Amino acid sequence: MSPQALPRPAVCPACTIPAPEVTPSDAERPGDIILSLPTIHCAGCISTVEKGLAQVKGVRDARVNLSLKRVSISADPGISAEQLVKAVEALGYEAHELDPALLAESKGDKVGRNLLMRLAVAGFAVMNVMLLSVAVWSGAEAATRDLLHWFSAMIALPAIAFSAQPFFANAWSALKARKLNMDVPISLAILLAAGMSLYETTQSGEHAYFDAALSLTFFLLAGRYLDYRTRASARSAAQELAALEVPRAIKLVAGNETMVPVSELMPGDIVVVKPGTRVPVDGQVLTGESEIDRAFLTGESLPAYVGPDAELRAGEVNLTGPLTMRVTAQAKDSTLQKVANLVALAETSRNRYTSLADRAAAIYAPGVHLLALLAFVGWYWFGGDLRLALNIAISVLIITCPCALGLAVPAVTTAASGRLYRRGILLKSGTALERLAEADTVIFDKTGTLTQGRPRLDDAQLIPADRLLIAAALARTSNHPLAKALVEAAGDKLDSGDLPGLTDIREVPGYGIEATLDGKPVRLGRPEWVGIEAPDTTATCLKIGKQEPTVFRFTDALRPGAAPLVARLKEMGFDIHLVTGDSPKATEQVARELGIDNVIAGAIPEDKIAAVDKLAAQGRKVLMIGDGLNDTAALARAHVSISPASALDVARVAADIIILGQDFAVISEAVETARSARSRIKENFALAAIYNMIAVPIALAGLATPLLAALAMSASSITVTLNSWRLR
Repeated sequence: MSPQALPRPAVCPACTIPAPEVTPSDAERPGDIILSLPTIHCAGCISTVEKGLAQVKGVRDARVNLSLKRVSISADPGISAEQLVKAVEALGYEAHELDPALLAESKGDKVGRNLLMRLAVAGFAVMNVMLLSVAVWSGAEAATRDLLHWFSAMIALPAIAFSAQPFFANAWSALKARKLNMDVPISLAILLAAGMSLYETTQSGEHAYFDAALSLTFFLLAGRYLDYRTRASARSAAQELAALEVPRAIKLVAGNETMVPVSELMPGDIVVVKPGTRVPVDGQVLTGESEIDRAFLTGESLPAYVGPDAELRAGEVNLTGPLTMRVTAQAKDSTLQKVANLVALAETSRNRYTSLADRAAAIYAPGVHLLALLAFVGWYWFGGDLRLALNIAISVLIITCPCALGLAVPAVTTAASGRLYRRGILLKSGTALERLAEADTVIFDKTGTLTQGRPRLDDAQLIPADRLLIAAALARTSNHPLAKALVEAAGDKLDSGDLPGLTDIREVPGYGIEATLDGKPVRLGRPEWVGIEAPDTTATCLKIGKQEPTVFRFTDALRPGAAPLVARLKEMGFDIHLVTGDSPKATEQVARELGIDNVIAGAIPEDKIAAVDKLAAQGRKVLMIGDGLNDTAALARAHVSISPASALDVARVAADIIILGQDFAVISEAVETARSARSRIKENFALAAIYNMIAVPIALAGLATPLLAALAMSASSITVTLNSWRLR
């Protein structure tokens, strides 16, 4: 059931209230039934869902986790996940069952909390050491200076040992692999500064670098934390895909229905798929007729009829009639699992992208080491003073250490993220802006992306009111998308009380609905079923007795902002493509309306990946925009990707950027902001280079005291941050 088709809460005053965060350990306990709630967004949603589920008989407890958009439910053994899904949907929220076993390893935001804790310790320590250093800089001498240095050491050394661990760990990993990264010169500068400061303190030296080492740690941790927060919401799309698989199935054993884990199903087993449930594994229909919703997998906007011998794929939704099927593949070999494997492969491919900061580090890190080495060798060679040479080499490392580079990208990304969030655009990846700025080609999905993914009745005002009312009265007994569109078109007329006297209403799976009206047979359904030829457009027909059938035609309305977006992207020089799993007829209509010339219809997930790879092989940087399961692998494979908030969970997880509203026109603004952000990042690198051109000669000349090093480093970091915030 799509979010648009669900009844929405009439009032949600708590949308303006910050929602409390619930940790996974509080909300997800072993043995619970876990449902994904992709449309919840505030404290009011939490309260509505928890109170609504608490009223379901047999539910002991329900806890919503807003950050993960899940609800964990403790219930009696007789309560099924399907019952709970229906209860949540009755409250106006979309719900999908997740497999708790595949989510059991979720540890919450430990990385973020760890970085924030280390940042707080470093900040507290640097403030205290700075206060002690003021006295030294003011002229404290002899025993007083030594005492202040010892106090600084007692504060700084434990703080550095704790707070700088992320840099030490990354640097050690790089050195073990015989490589250099940005953390190597950072770690070297911190360790040498702390070690030399301790040595100077034991020797009653005039200068100590405890404050500079802590300042370096603090500013770089701030950059690391900003970088982490910009991508904290990203999770593994492959894991989420696996969790969407139906964890249980109804197996026929000696004629009796038995609930078993999907993982136990083997080829040849007989499984019952009831209306409204997902197909658990790939199989072939033995008995029964129904209509299957394949939109999330293939992008087809209309359900497909299935009967005996028809092929079913894991994850498809059975709409109208019960089916009995023979299993043809184990869960690990299902179509859904194959898509999950494609996503995992695509994610690995994308992870090879090297950010601007990493490219700068590849040049910067060896350069800093070489300068420090030259300073040490030069001063020791000409002066013969080992202590002085070491102090100057450490000054070079500190004053050139990449605080500005460490903040250049995260500060810009954070400023841009805030600007875009206010426009309803959520960045999920730390390099999303960089990659979006590089994009020159866009591939659109159709159903649910360029269109709203739900049919709309055409020319409702031209249809006789009595015929529309009869059709809607029949349609409201069905879950079929066209039936829902008829009910929506009838609107308040269905509540007027003046309804036709329909009796013996029943749904004929795969065909439509039939009933009796004043002794006459009435049918609403497929054109062929009522005895006429199918029209060129999507349609359903109403026939009363022997009267001429009434044809109801439907179209899938364009998403708001889709036409302006395509026009604006063309102006910006983008090459536009439309690749969809929908039928050629429906696809051509949308492409013609939007002016898109490059079109592929009837595409499966592998075809979408092939389209991305083909363009990438031509040197194109592809922006993929989609919302369905069939788009997920292509979203992960593309240079950069965007999904709407109404997309399937796994599509949102695979995407780099989420559009929170319905209007897609804001995507062009995201592209413009990304290009501005790239310019700011390059400006920050230029500022860092200018700073080093001035600071390095001072350090090499031996004029960089600890005070000067700390001030220069702080000034460069603040300058870069202020330049980044111009984006706001």
